[in-house]
Amino acid sequence: MDLSTEYLGLSLRSPLVASAGPLTGTADGIRRLASAGVGAVVLPSLFEEQLRDEAEQDFRLGEAYADSNFEALSYLPRGAEDGSGRYLGLISRAVETAGIPVIASLNGVSPGGWTDYAYAIEQAGASAIELNIYYLPSDPLIPARDAERRYTEVLTTVKAVVSIPVAVKLSPYFSSFGEMAVLLDHAGADGLVLFNRFLQTDIDPETFTVSTGFRLSVPAEAALPRAWISWLRGRVRCSLGATTGVETAADVAAYLLAGADVVMSTSALLRHGPDHAQVLLDGLRAWMHRKGFTSVAQVRGLLAKSAAGRPAYARLGYLSAIEQATHAYSSSAFAAGG
Repeated sequence: MDLSTEYLGLSLRSPLVASAGPLTGTADGIRRLASAGVGAVVLPSLFEEQLRDEAEQDFRLGEAYADSNFEALSYLPRGAEDGSGRYLGLISRAVETAGIPVIASLNGVSPGGWTDYAYAIEQAGASAIELNIYYLPSDPLIPARDAERRYTEVLTTVKAVVSIPVAVKLSPYFSSFGEMAVLLDHAGADGLVLFNRFLQTDIDPETFTVSTGFRLSVPAEAALPRAWISWLRGRVRCSLGATTGVETAADVAAYLLAGADVVMSTSALLRHGPDHAQVLLDGLRAWMHRKGFTSVAQVRGLLAKSAAGRPAYARLGYLSAIEQATHAYSSSAFAAGG
């Protein structure tokens, strides 16, 4: 059974990728995931805010040194102990021990200030970079085009200084997501990862508090990224990575049928442990054997056109689904009341 696939121009032994999370934040966690069969790992993000804070601290230390009458002993440069230094060290250790592609992640919202770190990430041995552009414009006066332009600016800024592949992890919150995907593809994105999940604020009416929290994804959330992967398959040249709602081997198979090149998981691996990757891959092999497939290449995108559909049929499908739901729930209500 051939589970190999191509993603970002990289050869992966399996289509299952451990996406950014606590398990990929340590060399031991990465080794366990690699032993369980994942094709690649995405490290937790290095945040723009961390880089900005470090730069400001360096500036303040530099000013203190310039104003000092002491010699070089009055200033000890930061290095391996700072956040970015530790991150580069994690990349190096992971590359040495994992034996699979290691994808670094940069998380931010502005084009400037990333280039030095992107280059350092490449030098540390990362096989690729995933740009997690965590930008949710809350100012109602920001024009849509300005918000969208930020994504292409960040991408082209990083692409200009590295030779390794660069993927962009996106949210679905665009007025025309399809156009945004095509723009990024034309701007040089080597891959698109669908979808990022923003932290959501919530209100407790009893305690009068506003909270921000993060919850693990569930399979019901996979319908939207699967639909967009189906629509984009064959319309963009770049790789397509699926993330969100991967709990079982059936979820992996469904994403591959929709056209994903790789299927990423964090939530299921956190719920069940890194060995769950082996469970997912064994389940995928069993499903492929049962359905008569011998390679992932035979599965990938097999139902992309059917899932995407033509607009007219998609509208008819919506009406048909509403009709069926109305009939089903009306019958249930009458039965319950009867």
